[in-house]
Amino acid sequence: MSTLSSGDEKRALVRAMFERIAPRYDLMNRLLTAGMDRRWRSRALHALRLQPGERLLDLACGTGDLALQAARAGVHSFGVDFAAPMLHLAAVRATSQQPTAHSTIAPGALHWVQGDAERLPLRNAAFDAVCCGFALRNFASLPAAISEMARVLRPGGRIALLDVDRPRSRVIGAAHSLYFDRIVPIIGGWLSDRRAYRYLPQSTAYLPPAPELHALLKSRGFADIALRRFLFGTVQLWSAARGAAP
Repeated sequence: MSTLSSGDEKRALVRAMFERIAPRYDLMNRLLTAGMDRRWRSRALHALRLQPGERLLDLACGTGDLALQAARAGVHSFGVDFAAPMLHLAAVRATSQQPTAHSTIAPGALHWVQGDAERLPLRNAAFDAVCCGFALRNFASLPAAISEMARVLRPGGRIALLDVDRPRSRVIGAAHSLYFDRIVPIIGGWLSDRRAYRYLPQSTAYLPPAPELHALLKSRGFADIALRRFLFGTVQLWSAARGAAP
């Protein structure tokens, strides 16, 4: 994807892209972040304060990192993604990982659903929490996706939205741009898909500035909205709670 698109065109291009990169998706995440993406995902789950038996929706779940981690803690996890190859790999991971005394996944605790984040095939108020890991910029309509998050959450339910960001510091921003805008596409082209990893840095343009995203969450009925940034401002984590009326 050499230029940014919108609407149905973006939806189709992003879906095809994730279907292509699915086989090396986990490898590239670990390599490009030096494994730190796992720590950020753990922080997102920690922000949700999940309790055993609660129901979590992992939106745009990819290969299921967040859903799997939550399920090991006794949470009923539902992973939704529109790329079937990603869901296939998530299911394979769930069955191939060896359980331990501290990470057993109970039967029926994991469910994988193919669907569009903007038109979820799920009932109202069905979940205690929603998480989304590094996918906000990939939705064709972020307002529609956030509206759907509010719809499927019970009153008081929590969200944790994790994505990339651009550092505010000029010096750090220059160093980050060198890596993110120039080196990442080269590595991605060597090891996975050149178009996909050229799109990755471009896609930050789809993310609204913090004040706009805060206003969007508030307009969809979320309260207690908080923003945390990690790794010198290169990663952002939004958390909030659904009010009585989304």
